[in-house]
Amino acid sequence: MMNPLPLVLATLRRNPITTVTFMALIAAAVGLGVAITAQERALKRGSAHAADRFDLVIAAPGSQTDAMLKSVFLRTGTIELLKPDVVARVFAEPNAEIVAPIAFGDSHDGAPIVGSVPDFVTHLSGGALSEGHVFADHEEAVVGHASPLKIGDTFHPTHGEGRMGEEHHDDDDHDEDHAHEHGVELTVVGRMAPTGSPWDTAIVVPVELTWELHNLPTGHEKGSEQVGPPYLSERLPGVPALVVKPDSVAAAYGLRARYKAQDSTAFFPAEVLVELYELLGDMRSLMNVMALSTQTLVIIAILAGVMVLLRLYRVQFSILRALGAPRGFIFLTIWSYVALIVTVGAMAGLALGMGLAGIVSTAFTAETGIALQASLGGPELALVAAIIAIGMAVATVPAALLYRKPVIDALR
Repeated sequence: MMNPLPLVLATLRRNPITTVTFMALIAAAVGLGVAITAQERALKRGSAHAADRFDLVIAAPGSQTDAMLKSVFLRTGTIELLKPDVVARVFAEPNAEIVAPIAFGDSHDGAPIVGSVPDFVTHLSGGALSEGHVFADHEEAVVGHASPLKIGDTFHPTHGEGRMGEEHHDDDDHDEDHAHEHGVELTVVGRMAPTGSPWDTAIVVPVELTWELHNLPTGHEKGSEQVGPPYLSERLPGVPALVVKPDSVAAAYGLRARYKAQDSTAFFPAEVLVELYELLGDMRSLMNVMALSTQTLVIIAILAGVMVLLRLYRVQFSILRALGAPRGFIFLTIWSYVALIVTVGAMAGLALGMGLAGIVSTAFTAETGIALQASLGGPELALVAAIIAIGMAVATVPAALLYRKPVIDALR
């Protein structure tokens, strides 16, 4: 059997612009599908990791998704407060190892300031801070790993949540009413370990300070400088959410059942994420079908162009036939030419798609704080393999047409 590769390479070199254009079109179509699948998997992995240390969330009745986005992912927005008597009951639970109120309302340079308790900061940081120590005084703060603030820096908290305060920076009336600085000066005393979540840019302060700054009872006697539990039930205000670390799996399910009631809702963040993943999966499936359809249409269109191009060479192929080249050689040459274009284009699309997914992940991380890292996996390889298989199958069409063309008709 004669080797068709030299003839294939010669044909490619003779039409470099056309060949590169065909490959680029396939690469663009494949890259879109690869980017979708890789980014969807990175989003699942990143969001699940960000919620790892939030065992159980208890909030006011309403949307669990809103409560999770607010307490776990620190998204700005309004949320109904959990009633003080429910807060007191949760703090009194014997099977709750950590009960952490999550209180909002202030920010600094766009970073949200969250009020909570020392044990939760240590728990969120993986058991130990990367630098400094947990706050032990009302005027102390711990910053996330990615915060530009350093140990020993001082700052004044501003009323208003994160970027919401910045959106109206030019509105003097809004700034005067909602974005004024509090009179207290806070000192950074610790830095958390990386969490891969929006908490990496947050500032955590004693919840007592947040309550005090908003003219609420602090859970302790008036004038007390105590930080953290135990709290006085009659001195507890309402909170947006409570994050609970149960002492066992059985306790976790028991607490969830107990506080899924008329005056509160309790949920595992993983439950809500699974629901969101299902919706995301449905959208991903639709996008994959659309992407695969687009890729197939692109390949068919390119093959139509290849057939027109090969018609220009029908005399050369016919001369080869007349000189004794077997039909199988002609078929293999044409098939190899088309298959090579599809294969190189698909592999380039794989690289393009992973690069695009990496760019999107970086932008998403910068915008949301959720650490995303797109990686190459089975779905992307399967997609590329499917495109190559489709291309190789369809490549038999122009090869068969020229294969069956009588030599006399082509030379006439």
